[in-house]
Amino acid sequence: MHLTSFQLEATITALRTVLPLEYPADAILRRFFKENAALGAHDRAFIAETVFGILRHRFFLETLAPRATPRALVLAYIVKFEGTNLRELASMISEAEKKWLAEIKATHINSCPLFVQAEFPEWLVEKLQQFLPDEQILDLGLSLQKSAPLDLRVNTFLAKREQVLETLKNDGFDAETTPYSPCGIRIKGKPAINRHDLFLSGKIEVQDEGSQILGYLLAPKRGEMVVDFCAGAGGKSLLLGALMNSKGRLYAFDVSEKRLENLKPRFKRSGLSNLHAQRIAHENDIKVKRLAGKIDRVLVDAPCSGLGTLRRNPDLKWRQSSQSIEELKTKQAAILSSAATLLKPGGRLVYATCSFLPEENQAIIAEFLTQHPEFSLLNCSELLAQQKIPLDTGEFLRLYPEQHQTDGFFAAALKRNDKAHAE
Repeated sequence: MHLTSFQLEATITALRTVLPLEYPADAILRRFFKENAALGAHDRAFIAETVFGILRHRFFLETLAPRATPRALVLAYIVKFEGTNLRELASMISEAEKKWLAEIKATHINSCPLFVQAEFPEWLVEKLQQFLPDEQILDLGLSLQKSAPLDLRVNTFLAKREQVLETLKNDGFDAETTPYSPCGIRIKGKPAINRHDLFLSGKIEVQDEGSQILGYLLAPKRGEMVVDFCAGAGGKSLLLGALMNSKGRLYAFDVSEKRLENLKPRFKRSGLSNLHAQRIAHENDIKVKRLAGKIDRVLVDAPCSGLGTLRRNPDLKWRQSSQSIEELKTKQAAILSSAATLLKPGGRLVYATCSFLPEENQAIIAEFLTQHPEFSLLNCSELLAQQKIPLDTGEFLRLYPEQHQTDGFFAAALKRNDKAHAE
């Protein structure tokens, strides 16, 4: 694609708008596109790819660009990572820019410090070094710099995976089944799937395969009482509802009215009738207390650093810090403790995060089990084997982009023991 000076300037303006990173980058970009409606589809695609590419490689670009202005970052990125030829840029850049861009083109990334190569902030590298050797930190960092594939979840309440796959292939999509999730399909490229009939009729949803696996770990049965404790926009709630075949009762709790509003059109498309979305003020809301001891299964997809989703949300590296993770740990422990009160004896709770930091994961579970002897740990690999999912990451579910081609996920499964057993 031939770069125009219009595209270059528009991309620089977009990056300038995004870079304070006071809000999620994708939300800022959406607003930017709305305010610049004259941009064509090709321009928008180029701007989005470039801005996200810069966020993925920002440490490297800032280390090398003489001054890390939005203009310098855009030029450095397209020359270094998009292979744009300096001759192609000749009419748009100064002699000085040409000189340092040639130097950047010639610089090898592996001559840079670890945090630059891995594209992790230094505070995160220090945390990772407590439990990973440097080469594994680098592998993790490199895998999170790639963009994520497009994963779909087939709504098994309305359609069969084989039929959906056949339709997609007939319509020219490069699609295949996901290796682990029994209801997942992976598509190559970035097609606008939300305009497809399958999407509009509720037969497919966009959902990372790792996220789908959490539903199979909880494995709700038809007719049970189930709670999705931090439902967000309800992707996992809809999966749980489909696994229950719309029988029984499924509560989707969240503190955000806006997120639950986003669930409404998806719920309508899904054909499910057993889902009850409710806003709660906090984890100890009366709506939660009323259900204490009555629930068969609880999913806690806890608010977390989100570092496992850096392929999709590279801006999180600057929007999280050691301090924000300390605050999250307090919240995670409180939410888990409250959600656990819902379970009846013999009930199952799955605690999950999209983080790879033990302090948000194993440490939260260990602390919880110390304080709640009536709970015991179940083996995630055994639970998945019961669902015919060949995925063995040990007692805990631990998913990594480089190994599993999913976002980074952690999950632990807990069982509330029968009273007699606890005594």
